[in-house]
Amino acid sequence: MRYRRRRPRGRQSAGCCLSNWIARNWRHNTESCQTKGADLEEISVSTWDEFVSLSSTLDGWAFRGQQDARWPLLSSLSRYLDAFIPDKSTWRLREERAIRIFRRKAHNYLTDSSVLSNDLRCIALMQHHGAPTRLLDFTKSPFVAVFFALESAVTDAAVYALNTPKLWDATPAKNPALNRETIDPRKAGNFERYFLQDDNEIVWTGEPTEMDKRLVAQSGTVVVPGILNKSLDEILSKYRDNDALLKKIVLPQHIREEAMKALYRMNITNATLFPDLDGLAKSIRVELEVIWPVPVGDAMRGDNA
Repeated sequence: MRYRRRRPRGRQSAGCCLSNWIARNWRHNTESCQTKGADLEEISVSTWDEFVSLSSTLDGWAFRGQQDARWPLLSSLSRYLDAFIPDKSTWRLREERAIRIFRRKAHNYLTDSSVLSNDLRCIALMQHHGAPTRLLDFTKSPFVAVFFALESAVTDAAVYALNTPKLWDATPAKNPALNRETIDPRKAGNFERYFLQDDNEIVWTGEPTEMDKRLVAQSGTVVVPGILNKSLDEILSKYRDNDALLKKIVLPQHIREEAMKALYRMNITNATLFPDLDGLAKSIRVELEVIWPVPVGDAMRGDNA
């Protein structure tokens, strides 16, 4: 099976899922957050079968789907701050304040507020409920990632593949002492020491000590960058052997129909990935696209659900 590989095209136009306004504004602010010289390998597939075949060669990797292939690999917090807060010198203080406010008020909605005392679990909870955070959600399943990439895609989408087995032992070239165990944000004080300072070009990947239902359902893992104003591929370009750590798989829009039907048959839907009423409601969008051929009489009785 042959795949079309291509080098980065330099500056790329980017969008943002926060809103149409942010998407428009983003195009005027890509200079600060765009990849600059990172050796990111792009692989373009032309069929669904090619993606399936390619994904089978990436055993143990983690994946993230993005519905527009032009979007840079940035956290929701990076995108939000870049769109609305041009003064980057205040980003650290704003992030600290956001976490402090959440901790101060979230206990009113929790049966067990002890989750708020653990930095990574607290931030994962914020992310779960829609707050912008520096976490990037990845999954150990390439098919879950491609679902998120294609579900609402109206243009070419992308799945990023992160070589987590290699990243486990990888370190920044300029500071090899910052290995995964040293910077582990699950350890008391480490999130503030290595990440909240927003000055370490590091990446940590893993799961909170306790995972919520959605993270379990999605075979999820999180990636925590140590700096907000650079994309993940730009940070990883500063690591040793960086060219083997990240791949970008471009999915043409024309494979969406076949892929979504295949994922539906795998029972990968919003209803299974978000095991609650919100997930069920979201899943209706794909149900609108799925019609099974049945005899006319059965269809009249509503038996084709």
